[in-house]
Amino acid sequence: MLVRGSSSIAQLQQISIFRDLARTELESLVLHSYVREYRASEIIMREGDRLDQRLYALITGRLEIKKTADNGKETIVRLIPAGELFAAPAIFGNGIAPATVICQVKSQVLTINRDALLTAISHSPEISLRILEVFNQRLQQLHNTVHGLICERAIVRLVRLLQYYRDAYGYAPQICDGTHSIAEGDRLNIKLPYYQVARSIGITYEECLRLFKKLQEIVVYQRGGTIIVRDWEKLEAVTQLESA
Repeated sequence: MLVRGSSSIAQLQQISIFRDLARTELESLVLHSYVREYRASEIIMREGDRLDQRLYALITGRLEIKKTADNGKETIVRLIPAGELFAAPAIFGNGIAPATVICQVKSQVLTINRDALLTAISHSPEISLRILEVFNQRLQQLHNTVHGLICERAIVRLVRLLQYYRDAYGYAPQICDGTHSIAEGDRLNIKLPYYQVARSIGITYEECLRLFKKLQEIVVYQRGGTIIVRDWEKLEAVTQLESA
């Protein structure tokens, strides 16, 4: 961990659920919030850690959420973009970290005391609705992932993963677009190395290589995890063909 200090109103406004909050409410939250800076690859919390009763949110950077099975196999559950929440059990559950949280890049994490958050919610109930929207989207993603693992072929799961990141992580298009248009097609704004894709959809590294090779006329993979989709309609057509 690099730095620890109080947050600012500008930093609070970078969090999706606080973006339109009145300045007076933001000022009250600043008194009970803190910012920590972490290095790339630094672990913020480990699966099973006891957490303080705080809201956890990412100001800048990108986080990797990873779970480990009893046999030691690691699965990347999701990536958290800047502006979003993580570690929900710290305020809504048993206070136990459900997964390991790692910084993919240098990141700033904001935390807010639970009591201060509840006070803010009592004055601005829309905050609670925004929180529910975030976690409802994640539950839907989890449902889709479980369904995919049970019922869908690996290539379909790969396409769904690319579509998920295209859609700006599913719930925050106002924070960042999921893709950037270039001459070759749409480039995902987030880098997805082979190992990360494989762990996200429950396949081996070698199978991941084979799937990208199979889609090479539609999807371009560049070293380091840069992915360019030439034609989203053709990519969707792959899922229809594979599901037939």
